[in-house]
Amino acid sequence: MNPSSFRSLGVALALTLGACGPGEGGDAAGGTGGGGASGSAAGSGGQSPAGGTGGTGGASSGGGGATSTGGGGPSGGTSSGGGAGAATGGAQGSGGAPGGGCTRELLDGLLDDYFAALAAGDPSSLPLAEGVKFTENAVQAEVGTTDFWKNAGEVKHSQRALDTEACSVGAQAVIPEGGRDLPVALRIKVEGSEMTEIETIVVRPGDYTASFAVASDPAAIIAIADDIGWHDEVPEAERATREELTSWIDKYFRAFPAGVCDVTAACKRLENGGGNFSCGAGASCSAGDPGSGGTLIPRVILADEVRGIAVGLTMFDFSTDGHLDMHMIKMSGGQVHAVHAILRDTNGMSGWE
Repeated sequence: MNPSSFRSLGVALALTLGACGPGEGGDAAGGTGGGGASGSAAGSGGQSPAGGTGGTGGASSGGGGATSTGGGGPSGGTSSGGGAGAATGGAQGSGGAPGGGCTRELLDGLLDDYFAALAAGDPSSLPLAEGVKFTENAVQAEVGTTDFWKNAGEVKHSQRALDTEACSVGAQAVIPEGGRDLPVALRIKVEGSEMTEIETIVVRPGDYTASFAVASDPAAIIAIADDIGWHDEVPEAERATREELTSWIDKYFRAFPAGVCDVTAACKRLENGGGNFSCGAGASCSAGDPGSGGTLIPRVILADEVRGIAVGLTMFDFSTDGHLDMHMIKMSGGQVHAVHAILRDTNGMSGWE
């Protein structure tokens, strides 16, 4: 496939949770999702920096059961098991609040707390677990010591997936550094109400240099958010199951570039906010299960059934030296309505090997 086809296709979405990673996450009584510090009205679906409300999270059982690796969403072909814990990712352990519960409100609030501490340049207020692992652009460091932590401003926008089964939150955000807005990807894993893993991708100008790369446009991430309705709750009759959400991302990566199934005609794909490509441009939808191998191997996959959002983290190394990559999709009614990627150059390592 030539570079222009890649530009049309964009980079694959790689959201959290290794498809063959160990199972985790305690019993997760969904509860009523809150807006964290935002306090937005339930069901508003707003795209405020705090991310709107979490909505009602149904009860979900702990432990990372087998996650399907096949299928392209509800009509994307036959699915097969992807190994224990494929939808949870990260280190083993029981996730959530004391007593084993991990709620949408907890995850939403902790992400708000993280953004507030980042803007203040002071992580001392955060509930960091002993031995918390933090990476920024694939480099492990102590929380609060990186240049971005020292210079970031208040978050201008975030779109987030609250995964109570994995007790993790995945977000894409627009955050200023100095006078320049940057696209940022963030994953936080929680155990016992403490942050145990924090993974960030910060994309500055010149950080994404693939031959098919487009220029970042953080303003476009904000401008298109209301039309997509990232935080709108999907009506129950149109809601995808966890398996359908995780299977779609898994197939997208493993069958790349032939795993783009069940996308609407209006679906747009942004890369660091740039491009605004048709989701299906230069791609196709292959039938059946891509198997345990494939082109791109998802490391972490998260799913938010209430909002119809799936997040995937992978190393995009298709005809390149490798790029850190977080993809986020919005699904309802059996179709994907948006695909957004945050990605930047790296040396082929994620910092989580």
